[in-house]
Amino acid sequence: MFRPAPLLAAALALFAAGCDRRPDDVAVVVSAIGGETKLADPARGELDFAARVALDATAQGLVRFDGSGGIEPGLAERWIVIDGGRSYIFRLREAEWPDGIPVDAADVVRSLKRSIEPKSRIAIAPFVAVIDEIVEMTPRIVEVRLKRPRPDLLKLFAQPELAILRRPALAGTGPFRAERGQTPLLLRPGFDPSRVGGETVEPDPADDVRLRGERAARAILRFAERESDLVLGGSYRDWPLLAQTDIAPTNIRADPALGLFGLAIVSRKGFLALPENRAAISMAIDRAALTALFRREWQPVETLLPSRLDSAADPAVPEWAVLPLENRKATARNRTAAWHAANRDASLAIRLAMPRSPGATLLWSRIARDLMDMGLQPTWVGEDEDADLRLIDEVAPYDSGRWYLVTACQLCPEPLMAQIEAARDAPTLTDRAQRIADADMALTADAAYIPIAQPLRWSLVALRLRAWQPNARAWHPLTHLREAGQ
Repeated sequence: MFRPAPLLAAALALFAAGCDRRPDDVAVVVSAIGGETKLADPARGELDFAARVALDATAQGLVRFDGSGGIEPGLAERWIVIDGGRSYIFRLREAEWPDGIPVDAADVVRSLKRSIEPKSRIAIAPFVAVIDEIVEMTPRIVEVRLKRPRPDLLKLFAQPELAILRRPALAGTGPFRAERGQTPLLLRPGFDPSRVGGETVEPDPADDVRLRGERAARAILRFAERESDLVLGGSYRDWPLLAQTDIAPTNIRADPALGLFGLAIVSRKGFLALPENRAAISMAIDRAALTALFRREWQPVETLLPSRLDSAADPAVPEWAVLPLENRKATARNRTAAWHAANRDASLAIRLAMPRSPGATLLWSRIARDLMDMGLQPTWVGEDEDADLRLIDEVAPYDSGRWYLVTACQLCPEPLMAQIEAARDAPTLTDRAQRIADADMALTADAAYIPIAQPLRWSLVALRLRAWQPNARAWHPLTHLREAGQ
């Protein structure tokens, strides 16, 4: 079990977050677990969580996520999807850049093209490659034309990576405007001519948000000391720190996040060259015991897809799933022994790449125990080092089986990649659904990925933030924290 440094443990034990709460008439103070909250261009490289929160607050896309993880208007006041999912037409509302210049369709087209161009490094690049053209139809209307039908892309348009920006200044249109020179970042509701009729509105300090990016331990301590109202971005990495605090259970909120939490096969040499051996590792892991180390409600999974989604079939289930755990473990031990007997000079070492964190220590203790029990010799290596297995912990940006296939298949042979690409290139939605189902079945048979659970995502939420809602995207816009009139 991870134990924090004595000073941190003493500080965390000293304060209790459930006693008093901050008043309702002051700014909401938010800690986002990660690095700095300075604005950065997502096209230049992947943003960490804190930077994504800051970008989402100051630069909206055509659409946005609401508090429940659904879609609400952003710069677009309405939209339609036509031509069987091959065309999205957005009508822009009135909006202004920070200097008061109106936003028009040409600005939107320019920003989106910059975000999806081939040299862009946005994290969702493989999934927006389906965009063929972005066209200014009128000064208020933008059309996004696709190479193939995709009626399910609105959640991608809501990602911070597709925020509408005026470069190089990285100016956005809100919903908040950042005050210069403020630490932590001071966010104030932006002026919006379409929503206040052009009238001057006196700012209410209670509508402000103070946002800072910081390490999980400091964010948890700040909440425990009642210096903040909200901690966002918690994951398995930092969950054990909560056990060292007196934060009330009502303040600890978990999301029903959908995505991938498991082990990708990133080497197919030695023991891992055979699919039956890769499947043996999957059989050996006691998922229920592993997830229970963190949270009793954290449910294990044994399939790549969480549900049917846009596949033509239910998630493919591995053949061994019908076996009791002890039978699985015995089978895994027998396979290791048989392979070692036939390959006496070969190594049984398995390198597992994970970040260094309290939660990773807990995770490693369970996985290493199960791998040693089946006769392997596990070694923990850094998350960016050469490895045989690599931990994936990702929330799905949208609800497509193809995202799961692409993300899980980190070192798949050409035949498997061809099946995933066939799903991407399918000419109709029916063909696409069938090809996703075929690829899911093929990856499961190949044991290219070892599922463990859905991602663990949590927040610390003050009771005064009554509009905060758990959701499958594990994304909580700063505009949906307090109820109207609160």
